[in-house]
Amino acid sequence: MQVQLTDRQQHILWATVRHYIATAEPVGSRALVDEYQLGVSSATIRNIMGVLEKSGLLYRPHTSAGRVPSDSGYRIYVDQLINPSATLTKQTEQLLQQSFAHKDQALNFLLQGAAQILATLSGCISLITMPHCSTDILVHLQLVQVEVGKVMLIVVTDSYETHSALINIPATSHTENDLEVIDRELPIVSNFLNDQLRGQNLFALAKLDWSQLDQEFQRYSDLLSKTMTGLTKLKSTPNSTQILISGVSQVLRQPEFAEIQQVQTIMEMLESEQEQLWRLICEEPDIEDAKKSKVTIRIGAENPLEPIRSCSLISSSYHRGSMSGSVGVLGPTRLDYESAIAVVSAGSDYLSEAYIA
Repeated sequence: MQVQLTDRQQHILWATVRHYIATAEPVGSRALVDEYQLGVSSATIRNIMGVLEKSGLLYRPHTSAGRVPSDSGYRIYVDQLINPSATLTKQTEQLLQQSFAHKDQALNFLLQGAAQILATLSGCISLITMPHCSTDILVHLQLVQVEVGKVMLIVVTDSYETHSALINIPATSHTENDLEVIDRELPIVSNFLNDQLRGQNLFALAKLDWSQLDQEFQRYSDLLSKTMTGLTKLKSTPNSTQILISGVSQVLRQPEFAEIQQVQTIMEMLESEQEQLWRLICEEPDIEDAKKSKVTIRIGAENPLEPIRSCSLISSSYHRGSMSGSVGVLGPTRLDYESAIAVVSAGSDYLSEAYIA
């Protein structure tokens, strides 16, 4: 749902989310007047909060209580109202560099130590996957028109596996001349894909710069982007899906996890359902999301795994040659997003440089 907010409404939403993150208590207009220099009366703030509630960005946990952010409210806060903490990004980088100055340390030691640092700095559960080598190196890609309005994308990897996907071309007049034009264009687009992607792994599909494709062929870019993003999800899970985890005890003391049943379901997932969690945090972002940020942020119900649908998961991949892994932090939706995003981003950058394949 697209919600257009005025500057004042954005400011009130920002203050409400920020106050709730800090206190874990429903927010009333008086609290915002007392703590923030908003330049408006308590009555005005109350009215704006009512508008935000009607828009689905805030809600009342109890009839007489103040308001708290919804998943949609957090989404706007994250996407539009904040930036990662530059101070914490620098602090994370310096701490990682100081802690692992020696290049000859064991990989497990490096990753476990990094997980502990990221958990401490973010206040979340940190998750770092062991790096794995993708064998899905692209050897050949081809586009073929199979019938009117339908094009087949064929991808061949170095393991001689073939993946294919059917792409629906938007309806045109489909005259004989149009079909001939498509037949002439597809080899040109296929050559572009091979030049850009041959010898790389499937992760490269999500990062392809379509702006290099001539303007006359841009009509294929969106369709191919979506199709290729889907193909990256076909890659097999490696035999070892070990995830190094740190910071569990401090996060589970948060008020959101007061119910023992909720704690148990999260602990069971962390201990015995690591393959599902691995697939989630190692999943490459969609093309449009990747253009906006290298960090993927899933808030509340955006998480497909039931045990963490009351949590937020922030993740990013690290790469070194053909090796890749993921860095993530998991916490309640009421987490310090500015800090968590900064920590994950800095962690993935450091591991991309520090780990030698």
